[in-house]
Amino acid sequence: MTQNDAAPAIDIRQLDPQVRAQDDLFRHVNGPWLSTAAIAPDRATAGAFVHLVDESELAVREIVEQARDGAIEGDDARRIGDLYRSFMDTERVEALGATPLEPELAAVDAVTDVASLVRTLGSLERSGVGSLLGLYIAPDRGHPDRYVTHVVQSGIGLPDESYYTGDDFAPVRAAYVDHVETVLGLAGLDDARSRAERVLDLETRIAEHHWDRVACRDAQKTYNLVDRAGLQALLPALDLDVWSAAAGIPDAVLAEAVVAQPSFVEGLQGLLVDAEIEAWKDWLRWQVVHAAAAYLSTPFVEANFAFYGKTLSGTDELRPRWKRGVGFVEGAVGEAVGRLYVERHYPPASKARMETLIDALIEAYRRSIAELPWMSEATKAEAHAKLEAFTPKIGHPDAFKDYSALETDPTDLLGNARRALAVAMDRELAKIGSPIDRDEWYMTPQTVNAYYNPTMNEIVFPAAILQPPFFHAEADDAVNFGAIGAVIGHEIGHGFDDQGSHYDGTGALRNWWTDDDRAAFDALAQDLVGQYDALSPEGADGQTVNGSLTIGENIGDLGGLGIAFRAFRIATEGTEQPTIDGLTPDQRFFMSWAQAWQSKVRPAETVRRLTVDPHSPAEFRCNQVVRNIDAFYEAFGVTEDDALWLDPAQRVTIWAS
Repeated sequence: MTQNDAAPAIDIRQLDPQVRAQDDLFRHVNGPWLSTAAIAPDRATAGAFVHLVDESELAVREIVEQARDGAIEGDDARRIGDLYRSFMDTERVEALGATPLEPELAAVDAVTDVASLVRTLGSLERSGVGSLLGLYIAPDRGHPDRYVTHVVQSGIGLPDESYYTGDDFAPVRAAYVDHVETVLGLAGLDDARSRAERVLDLETRIAEHHWDRVACRDAQKTYNLVDRAGLQALLPALDLDVWSAAAGIPDAVLAEAVVAQPSFVEGLQGLLVDAEIEAWKDWLRWQVVHAAAAYLSTPFVEANFAFYGKTLSGTDELRPRWKRGVGFVEGAVGEAVGRLYVERHYPPASKARMETLIDALIEAYRRSIAELPWMSEATKAEAHAKLEAFTPKIGHPDAFKDYSALETDPTDLLGNARRALAVAMDRELAKIGSPIDRDEWYMTPQTVNAYYNPTMNEIVFPAAILQPPFFHAEADDAVNFGAIGAVIGHEIGHGFDDQGSHYDGTGALRNWWTDDDRAAFDALAQDLVGQYDALSPEGADGQTVNGSLTIGENIGDLGGLGIAFRAFRIATEGTEQPTIDGLTPDQRFFMSWAQAWQSKVRPAETVRRLTVDPHSPAEFRCNQVVRNIDAFYEAFGVTEDDALWLDPAQRVTIWAS
């Protein structure tokens, strides 16, 4: 795999000589960029990920504008063009004002009791209007060879249930009431202030029944399979026959369901009473307006941004309309765009290089599992079986989604949005009773990300992430293993993190561990939780990372980088790796990792992420991980006098033996 004419990939002129790698690897590698880079006014963050997202966005813009102009042939291109034209037709959008909301608001006005509320909730489900219960179709964790409906908590407009009670979020709650008042007023409703206050009061009571994000991560606690009668028994006030008929949901879809948070569903029973009907109507009016706000006239759009963009994330400016239009098209027909993106921007050679990297990472995991001192041979055999069953997907799906059922109209923006949601909903509902589609992707090729899917036991790498600084087709091995190699290791690691480790190689939720091995794993994980609980990022005003919320991602980072280093050593064994610009291969490996996490975040967004995001802040994804890896100490000669030193007894090693 070694490249004879390796591109440097790490520019030593961009390193900070005032910050030593031994004290702060993140700022040593990214310091000059951190001191000079500006977050774009329409962004809450800047950095390596955001740069690639911007590049992908520009590539997609070219596609959608060519489709709009008729320069690309085919039905999908026509749909892309229609969708984009409808979004960019500001003259028509402004002229319509709030009138597109009138049918839905009239339906809410007609509600008189809980029975009619349930019927209206169902009919609005197809329009993407927020509901009390979230519904999605996915493989059954207990029986992953079939699809089953999943029911999850919903019903709130703030990011997290803690926003409704925490003293620190009181200003956000006040701003939320102001926002709801504003948009209800724009929709023509009188006494909007009182209505907004009722919305907050009702959502606060809904939020009392929400599970927190740590509990929602628990793969076992959130697996509660019930039949239709069992689901109805949890919430008698919501007549499933009435609701599903109004939503166009076939009976088979609710024959069985996995209820993620049963106590939440039960808790709604005390709220779905006729005495609360006026509060529910105001809540549903808010849901109607909120769901449509991005597709309405400027006052709605600006009000929506003022709260969800500026207040919650600290973003200064609304994104230009073309960027929002590109996002709309991608949300509606993402794989149709993705097919064209792949044709233009995905070199086939990238897949071959990625396959070699993945093979190296799996071999490194195989060897590390065999050597784990805390795991029994019986559990190792199960872990190896799961590892061998991993399915990698690289670049793009072999077959793209069919959008032939979607009717588009270049003059009907909100109608296009609603029809796209309805088509997507019907596609999902049709999965019930159908064979598992193991070729399906849950990200588009133009998405800058990667994921692990436990019920499919698959690792997936869309085309758009296979670019520098994550993947360098011509770079030395150290750089590629330190960046995309660690990303590969991270995604494999999710199969063995605190939740993924409850699934076996077939994707079934099954305990394949001995009790002693699980206890040893949990103890190591808790040590890692403690490390992250003590960390507070820049801009957080002392708020710390939630180690329990982020533990899965932290295990993925730690195992991913540690295993990537071992894979690098295995892949280059017997070859002489170059020292480039005075940096050894091992140093370049870790510096590549640091470079991948180059990031700046607005303070408000930092606070929001600490509350809701299962990922740790970028500086800790870099620094806290390397503190636990012995090879980092050897690469840079880290000693007890250095800031990144962690006593060997405190270093956590879980998978990378």
